[in-house]
Amino acid sequence: MQSATAESIPSFAAEGAAAPVVKHLRQVLLWPLRLMHQHEPGQPRKPSLQLLRELGESSPWREVFDEYTGGIDDFHERHYNEFVSFLPYVQQFLYGEGRARREAGAASPGASDEVIESPMRIFRRRDIAALRVVPRRGDAPITLEVVHIDLYFFFDVDVVILNVEVGVNDLSLAQAQEMLYRFGRAYPAGWDASGAALHCMASVEWLDAQGQVLAASDVQQREAFLQHVARHRSPRTASHWAYVMQPLVAEHTEEPGLLRYRQIEYYRMPMMAYLALDDPRKLTRADFIRLGLVTGAAEGQGALPYGEEHLADFEARYCYDRFWADTGAAPNTRYLCNGHALIVVGDARSQFYGCRDRGVLAQFRHQHFLLFLIAHFQKASLLMFSDQLVEALKRLDIHSTPSVKRFKRAIRASFERFLRFTHRYWFHEISQQAQVKALSHLCARHLGTDELYEEVRDRINDMNSYLETDSLRRQANTVVRLTVVTLFGLIGTITTGFLGMNLLAEADAPLITKVFWFAVVGTLTTWLTVYTMIKSKRLSDFIDALSDDRQTLRGKVDAFVNVWRRGAD
Repeated sequence: MQSATAESIPSFAAEGAAAPVVKHLRQVLLWPLRLMHQHEPGQPRKPSLQLLRELGESSPWREVFDEYTGGIDDFHERHYNEFVSFLPYVQQFLYGEGRARREAGAASPGASDEVIESPMRIFRRRDIAALRVVPRRGDAPITLEVVHIDLYFFFDVDVVILNVEVGVNDLSLAQAQEMLYRFGRAYPAGWDASGAALHCMASVEWLDAQGQVLAASDVQQREAFLQHVARHRSPRTASHWAYVMQPLVAEHTEEPGLLRYRQIEYYRMPMMAYLALDDPRKLTRADFIRLGLVTGAAEGQGALPYGEEHLADFEARYCYDRFWADTGAAPNTRYLCNGHALIVVGDARSQFYGCRDRGVLAQFRHQHFLLFLIAHFQKASLLMFSDQLVEALKRLDIHSTPSVKRFKRAIRASFERFLRFTHRYWFHEISQQAQVKALSHLCARHLGTDELYEEVRDRINDMNSYLETDSLRRQANTVVRLTVVTLFGLIGTITTGFLGMNLLAEADAPLITKVFWFAVVGTLTTWLTVYTMIKSKRLSDFIDALSDDRQTLRGKVDAFVNVWRRGAD
């Protein structure tokens, strides 16, 4: 954590000041997706994580055994600082429950340890080494280092999160703003009159270690995107992102694959950014607004992206200015958060700001990344639960008994999964460290996760309450029918059993005669019982009318006649 505690009123550069230079830019993308379970007919459904593991060498993804599951030699001070930043129940989610002695009280050095693993699993691909982008037509290409590309899976939740981290040195502020604004869009928002894709990179290429192109973007191919939406009613993932996700494929695509995903959030991927500038005080208020709201570079000098009244409370809503001061280990450091993006701006001349082990860069890549990951994982999970409820309702056919049974099973399963999600993954507080706590609250407030949680919980509870009420209603109807059958059966039982009376004295008759009368009486009794069950609802109405003192004799007779009248229900 930074040692600065002084507060100051933010100051900004004059409009005519020289443009600041971004000495280092680090951009992190998170793309939450819903996993769609598919399996071969006649085969049991396998978890997506197991399917990915079974692909082996045919998949570029390899499971990562991080510093917490690896050896002690891989564990460094930055990992310790990350670990202690979170509360114990969050630590269990992120890192598992640690190492425990298998034998109680074992203290010998050779005693074996047992690791209770984290419910989060990470897969990484290492074939992509660099990224080459062209923000707009005519711009010079920019090549960035790919720090890592990961997939995050979570136990018992059908959500996967793609994590891409890239870095580059020595950009102008306008280039950095365009990079943050245009990179990280799953597909184009549209095209201008000349056919150029709107709001996204003009060109994106993934490169290997030798500089060879592995995949390129196809966002300029307008017809391919139009035809896909017209055919599938689902957006088409741009080719460079589809390449990164392989062997996972989009749900509505002709490509084969059992591992499929569906978009559940906005097509702009949540993003984090670290900017080390030559002098952060050169930034104007308009520059901070464009960075904080990720609106891209300004067309004119100092122009605001939106109206002044709309931006009047920008600093109060989106800025964390605890370290925006000329003192401290990392002076002039400002955090900007709108929920979709978390950005830190600081001074490249500060050693602490750029330190990868103890400084702001280490915090950005560890504590801040995890708080951002948790917030977006929670939101994606809640949207996934809502999506599953909608699907269950769409598949429901109230006139089909099997469909109703499947609907009940789906709702009860969603209720059970939501309970497990709540107790395993839902946190209101993740840290008591002031900075992590404040940024976490700022992110959650802008994302509206608390309100979304309440909404989804209410919907699931409403569904489950309806099923419980319906089950009680059915049980009550069954009890009523059994009561009616018992009541009318009681008449025959008492009548025939009065003083041990036998209508037919066949005790000494031949066996064949006994069997004959047994069959006749059994058939008649069975038919009478079934018929009484069929008429049990009307007979129940008749009993209610008979016991009602307010009913007239005529009304009671009509209720009796209605037992056999067609359309009486």
